[in-house]
Amino acid sequence: MTIGVTAKLQVLAGKNKEFEAIFKQLVAAVLTNEKGCLLYAFHQSRDDAQTYIVLEQYADESALKAHGKTEHYQHCGKKMAGYLAAEPQIELMDSI
Repeated sequence: MTIGVTAKLQVLAGKNKEFEAIFKQLVAAVLTNEKGCLLYAFHQSRDDAQTYIVLEQYADESALKAHGKTEHYQHCGKKMAGYLAAEPQIELMDSI
């Protein structure tokens, strides 16, 4: 069963470009290195420019767990932390 994830990220005003540059590096690394990641798509809200949504899909639970342990995820996560206005809101979903 595949695992779906949404991550809602609130970015500090005036920090969009810096945040986007780091996140785009993360997207490239995930798609290149994580075979168990089936989708990793980065979006900006049309209603609120400070809100970003990441749509993710993993082949299984082990692929999801492996994602959080990767060097690229941890490295980019530390760099992005200074640009976030709040804790990310993460929702996990099971495929039907």
